[in-house]
Amino acid sequence: MEIKKVGVVGCGFMGSGITQVCAQSGYQVVVSEISDELLNKGLTTIDYYLTRSVLKGKISQQDKDSALARIKGTTNTKDFSDCDLVIEVVPENIDLKKEVFVKVDKICPERTILASNTSCISIFELAKVTNRPGKVLGMHFLSPVPPSKLLEIVRSAATSDETLESGKKFGESLGKAVIVAKDVPPFIFNRLLMALEGTAIQMLEEGIATKEDIDKSMTLGLYHPIGPIALLDFNGIDVAYKVCQAMYEQTKDPQYAPSPLIKKMVETGRLGRKTGKGFYDYK
Repeated sequence: MEIKKVGVVGCGFMGSGITQVCAQSGYQVVVSEISDELLNKGLTTIDYYLTRSVLKGKISQQDKDSALARIKGTTNTKDFSDCDLVIEVVPENIDLKKEVFVKVDKICPERTILASNTSCISIFELAKVTNRPGKVLGMHFLSPVPPSKLLEIVRSAATSDETLESGKKFGESLGKAVIVAKDVPPFIFNRLLMALEGTAIQMLEEGIATKEDIDKSMTLGLYHPIGPIALLDFNGIDVAYKVCQAMYEQTKDPQYAPSPLIKKMVETGRLGRKTGKGFYDYK
């Protein structure tokens, strides 16, 4: 199936990034939020990053204007009624995601593919609440979306071959390298990342090494662009906490339980770069 128009449910940091790359890749995009305030904030974020790209000479002013012209913001989910693909980008809460899938399933025509940006929730569980389980798959974009070169597609037991191929072609059209994971949360990327970050936090809690040395071991030893502790700050301590919570609630596996240190940091508002202080001080 040819995808021409894309819907994005959620215009936060991830949703705005997905909207931006879709618009820059030539797609008409409808992006929604629950309020005009949040919608305008997300659209302003897109404008800001496109402007930065113009100033850095990565794109022209005409490229920016054309991308913005392809984006329509809305607070009405009925505006997804003519989309070929709708990507859900709401917080990692399975009940909230199911609500979105039920609504969009009723609004969209049979041809529409429904995707979730989840990194830790079963795609089949989301597909079951729709009347089109064969047209549901996972599209896990990495943060930040525009510069990231990877897209992780998740195929559930119900996802059809046609839907999978359409998803792969769409991801490649965005300039992403596509990897395909089975529907076993937390899939490929997060399974590896959570192991690395979890071990780094454990080492920090046990006093085995400083955060600086833990990060240097990865940036200088394995040439990672950023260490696991600094990456937690970059993505948000609260985000890591929610992902761990969601994974633990689904699996009851102790390895995914949020660490006491992460929990304490969230409770005290030390969420990383967004608050000016996390494991590192950014003030």
